[in-house]
Formats: sequence, C-alpha cells, structure tokens
Amino acid sequence: MQYRTLKVFFDAQGVLRVVLSRPEIRNAFDSIMISELTEVFTTDALKSEVRAVVLSGEGSTFCAGGDLNWMRQGAQSSYEENLQDTRKLTQMFAALNECPKLVLGAVQGAAIGGGVGLVSVCDVVIAVANTQFSLSEVRLGIVPACIGPFVISKIGASHSRALFMSAERFEAHRAQEVGLVHRVVADVSLLEPAVKETLKNILQCSPNALSVAKRLVLDLSWPERRSQFPDCLEYVAKTLADLRVSKEGQEGVCAFLEKRRPSWFGHE
Repeated sequence: MQYRTLKVFFDAQGVLRVVLSRPEIRNAFDSIMISELTEVFTTDALKSEVRAVVLSGEGSTFCAGGDLNWMRQGAQSSYEENLQDTRKLTQMFAALNECPKLVLGAVQGAAIGGGVGLVSVCDVVIAVANTQFSLSEVRLGIVPACIGPFVISKIGASHSRALFMSAERFEAHRAQEVGLVHRVVADVSLLEPAVKETLKNILQCSPNALSVAKRLVLDLSWPERRSQFPDCLEYVAKTLADLRVSKEGQEGVCAFLEKRRPSWFGHE
C-alpha cells in the first residue's frame, strides 16, 4: 500500500521500517498521518513475516508534534469535531502501543509534544545525544492528554508532573534518566549502526516469546488490564506453562540442549 506521509518497507531481515516522511515540516503529524500510522500498525505490522518494526523520521527531525495547520483547523472546529479528531489521535497511539511486534524508535533532532508520545509507545528507543525533547503543550494553552496514559506509563507520575507542567526542553541523556530513552549515541552517524546492533539481538529471540513478553508487561502494568488478572501469580504461571508446551518454546529448549541455533535465529 502506498502512503502519503510515510515510507513503509521491509528490509532484508523481515524488519518493517516505518519512516515519518514530511521532512519539510519536521515530520509533524496531521489527520492523514494519524490515519496512515494507525493503518500501518493494525495491518502491515501484524503480518507474520514481520519480526520487528523500526519507527524513524526522515530528515533532521524525528517528529515536531502536531502540524500547525491541522491544529489551526481544530481551533476553528466544533467541540464534536475536535472530539472526533482527538479520539482518532488516541487510537493511533494505542495501535502503536498494542502492536504485538517489538517497536524500536530511532530518534534524532527533536521529539516535541506528540513526538514524545510516539517515543513513549516504542518498546526500545535509541536517540542521538543532542535530540531535543519537550512536552510543550501547556505553552499553547492545552495539555498532553492523548499521549498522557502512554507517557505516564513510560516515565511515571513524578517525572510526568514535572515535564507536563514545566514544558521544559531536555536532551537525550535526561530522557534516558527518566526512562523515555534506553540508549544514547553521540551523533546521528551512529544511530543506524546502533539500530542494526539492537535488531541483531532481537532477531535471535523467539518471535512468539517477544510478543508474549510485551503483552505480559502491558497486562501487569496498565491498571485497567491488571484488573483482569486478580490472581497475578496464577496468570504468570499459566503464561509460562503455555510457552513451555508451545512449538517455539520446545524448539528453543531443544536447540539450547543440542547446542544449536533455534529455527527462528536471525541473519548475521
């Protein structure tokens, strides 16, 4: 499928590359990009041949948040029209967050407002050291509401309170300190090598186990999902038992005992 605001393609290892492709406006998102990202993460990313997803931005900036023209339209629209827009925005972030494949964010330049939201729904984030982050919504008279559940889940209430209300700018090392970023590289030339190094490790892992591991974290950390498993110990016991008798679980154990690579092992 062709997209207007994204570049989407598979690489040789079965990794789905999703590139925000509006570099002329710093990859700010509008209603079209919101729709297209939702489509990618509810269709393309779910295909069996996809081992992982890399989300990045074309040009010098990862994502500057909302497109000013799109935001201007919102200011001129009715409450019901705005509610329809914000629901679609929230659904987009939820689609990325719930994607059963590992999502790796490669971040450079800046991640502002909703750009931080995109970072927060990535499972692994690698950022260039001088990347600028900011939850700047309060300066515009609004708040980071649609991204709020995902950012708070990622960095906790304490850091969220400080960053939501200060709207301060901070670089990648501070983002790493608060848990938004997992690895920092010195300059942009080192970003793709770090992505490939991380993917090499991921491709050695069982695809099914990766998916279950992600679901396990979401089930145990999101309050509304955690409430579905009142007997937490029974839930985790059944999860492991299911994996032990699964095809990949048995293949992984046999491969370890036989000192060979399991069938899913990624390319060198």
